Amino acid sequence: MKLVKQITASTLKAFAPFMSGGPDGEAPIQTGALPWRLAQNKSIEVLLVTGRRSGRWTIPKGWPMPGKTLAEAAAQEAFEEAGVRGTVDPKPIGTIRHLKQRVIAGKLEVNVVVHRLCVDRELPNWPELGQRKRKWFSAKDAATSVDSPELRDLIRRSVKRAPRR
Repeated sequence: MKLVKQITASTLKAFAPFMSGGPDGEAPIQTGALPWRLAQNKSIEVLLVTGRRSGRWTIPKGWPMPGKTLAEAAAQEAFEEAGVRGTVDPKPIGTIRHLKQRVIAGKLEVNVVVHRLCVDRELPNWPELGQRKRKWFSAKDAATSVDSPELRDLIRRSVKRAPRR
């Protein structure tokens, strides 16, 4: 039990700057990926995942990771939560507010910095398989399937600017 407490304390210390927000009271930062691909008809499809507790459709997201850029951490979250790999755009496409439901501390509002991820591999097994569902949506259906108006608008805007290969 002592080891668990030590690990918890060191993790909290490492991520405290991200989890507690800044000196002006701004929300802490998370990173997220907007996974997309071109369908056979050349239209853009967006991959969404369900939240573990809420079951609502959203994008893969999580805390920044030491030693990784926000874009690299977003790509890692897409792998862990949705089982996809691809090319992540280092330039964010925007930021959304998200109300995170934490088991112990209750609700926490975070700013999620979102990066496009052009998916080139969809894996049959991934770390959170069984904890979440993943589903490809047309861009229009993806936008209407998410609860967040900010995420809805971000999906609509980013799909218009996505490169067509």
